[in-house]
Amino acid sequence: MAFTNSQGRTQTSLSEINVTPLVDVVLVLLIIFMITAPVLQSGIEVDVPKTRTVKEITEERLVITIDRQQRIYLGNDPINIHEIGPKLKKLLRDPERMQVYLRSDENVPFGSFATVMDAVKQAGVTNISIVTQPVETKAGGRD
Repeated sequence: MAFTNSQGRTQTSLSEINVTPLVDVVLVLLIIFMITAPVLQSGIEVDVPKTRTVKEITEERLVITIDRQQRIYLGNDPINIHEIGPKLKKLLRDPERMQVYLRSDENVPFGSFATVMDAVKQAGVTNISIVTQPVETKAGGRD
């Protein structure tokens, strides 16, 4: 863009964008995302029991988790044991045909596990799978 000053000379305006501040902001945002991404993916820390037979989970399903402190989560959201039934009925259209995965820390007492499983069954869900981790075998040897 050109304009004329009071002496009659034609001058051009400085219309270039200074990209240095833009690059600085982008780099700071990149560093913030690099630091927070592993934290967001970590999820709920649960040591599931180890078994020899493990079915690979190929599709995303509804997961109920019981952590070491016996806190219950529906997906990644904490939930009260008394809210599991109504929440599942609201989320699942056909509870009898839907599959729910139940993850529990191996140190959780069986009574707590059974109470959560009963609450899920009271919601009408009959297909409940228990999430386990495969037993690690030694290479070249039998276990």
